[in-house]
Amino acid sequence: MALYGATSGYAFINGVAGERFAVRNSGAYAVVEGVGEHGCEYMTGGRVVVLGHTGKNFAAGMSGGVAYVLDEENVLYKNLNKEMISLEKVENKYDIQELKGLIEAHVKATGSAIGKRVLDDFDNMLPHFKKLIPHEYKKVMSLSTTLEEKGLSAEEAQMEAFLKLHGEV
Repeated sequence: MALYGATSGYAFINGVAGERFAVRNSGAYAVVEGVGEHGCEYMTGGRVVVLGHTGKNFAAGMSGGVAYVLDEENVLYKNLNKEMISLEKVENKYDIQELKGLIEAHVKATGSAIGKRVLDDFDNMLPHFKKLIPHEYKKVMSLSTTLEEKGLSAEEAQMEAFLKLHGEV
């Protein structure tokens, strides 16, 4: 178990993590080359990039944050708890920049051969990545972006979006 309840910081792991990786992660950013069962369970924030396989029950109870998973064999859907999350392609330019930047930082910190392979052929590897984002979190982030464009600070926009989506405004 690693990053249990993590609130901030970065973790770059050159190798495969065991079970319950990033459970209750609420703000840390991490890149890992595979995870065991129950990865990103009850995650509420932060970002996790998995450059390999996931065990079963991935993202169960995930209510916030984003996970990007390299799914070259197209089997991730078998391991997901889909109740609260959307499984999407990585197509948004901000998501692409974030994903690539995290992998670059991972390679710089660890010398990861897997990370280097992905970066060396990034355009062809990108379609193999899946973005996992909780349904409600996606709504808040979308409305928050709109509110920021209208002049609110990021923090104000997120609070306003949350309140609007929960009928409190």
